[in-house]
Amino acid sequence: MTDLNGTVAELMARGKGILAADESIATMSARLEGAGVAATAQNRCAYREMLVTTPGLSQGVSGVILSDETFRQRLAAGPTFPEALASAGILTGIKVDTGAKPLAGQPGEKVTEGLDGLRERLSEYASLGARFAKWRAVIVIADGCPSRQALRANAHALCRYAALCHEAGIVPIVEPEVLMDGQHSMDLCAKASIAAQLATFAELQEFGIQLDAVVLKPNMVVPGKDSAEVAGPEEVAKATLETLCMAVPEEVGGIAFLSGGQPPAKATANLAAIRCLPAPWPVTFSFGRALVDPALAAWRGVPAKVTAGQRALGQQVAANSAALTGGFSLPADAMLMALDDPDPDPDHARSR
Repeated sequence: MTDLNGTVAELMARGKGILAADESIATMSARLEGAGVAATAQNRCAYREMLVTTPGLSQGVSGVILSDETFRQRLAAGPTFPEALASAGILTGIKVDTGAKPLAGQPGEKVTEGLDGLRERLSEYASLGARFAKWRAVIVIADGCPSRQALRANAHALCRYAALCHEAGIVPIVEPEVLMDGQHSMDLCAKASIAAQLATFAELQEFGIQLDAVVLKPNMVVPGKDSAEVAGPEEVAKATLETLCMAVPEEVGGIAFLSGGQPPAKATANLAAIRCLPAPWPVTFSFGRALVDPALAAWRGVPAKVTAGQRALGQQVAANSAALTGGFSLPADAMLMALDDPDPDPDHARSR
């Protein structure tokens, strides 16, 4: 049986975070097309190979989350992605949910599916090298939302997923994401985040889940994307940690923040501010687009630009590693990073 606590400790190693490269085929294809790259399985593989073979990646990345397609693909040199990551000293993670679907009886809300056959899939993933997994619940803020029904349905699914992960010797990353979409205030984001986290941990504790072998992947508390409200890093950090302290038990193994569609510079600045405040858990990042958007923009499917793409990823990883260790200064570093930011309005509903 895998040492679950040992895996958590590796994931939460000081100065390191998690790279989320687990977009679905449809989402990844859309992003490639947006960058002018043909949306083929070969190009999706080449893009992810560029990411995971970035020189020195293990200095700032403890684990990489893959989709099922990438998990089963091979690098040009021959090894599978899990084998290549293991050789680089990086843990392999796997996204195991099958996506958020409309929740019956609750218009506008969703529940994440994928529990059918999950025990068998987790067993196979573990045998092929997976050390941790991820399941994402989607929580929306709107009139009457999030509803109690949506919170309970998603919390129950997250709990059953976590239990099956532990059975398979895999560390579960539990992700109840409150989306940035909408005009809601920062205060409403905080209230919805507390509600989602309380519901999730009520289920986990009811089922007797070993919390020190669980990593929580929460959203930061920020105003809605279409809100006129502006919040600086210190304000975001204070609200985020206050929210977590109200809902998350201290024995949880670690907190790995998602970027949730924030531009890279903002996500890093907010992470740095959060890390400056005391917290009862180890804190890190589990970013997707906030790490890889600049790399995709630099690469654009051109073999000769692999080095440029890797350099862009390396810079983002280094900045977020510095944010965790106190080497990222506000606001100067954030202003410098902002000069190289891609489109500040990404399709963050699909961004982790």
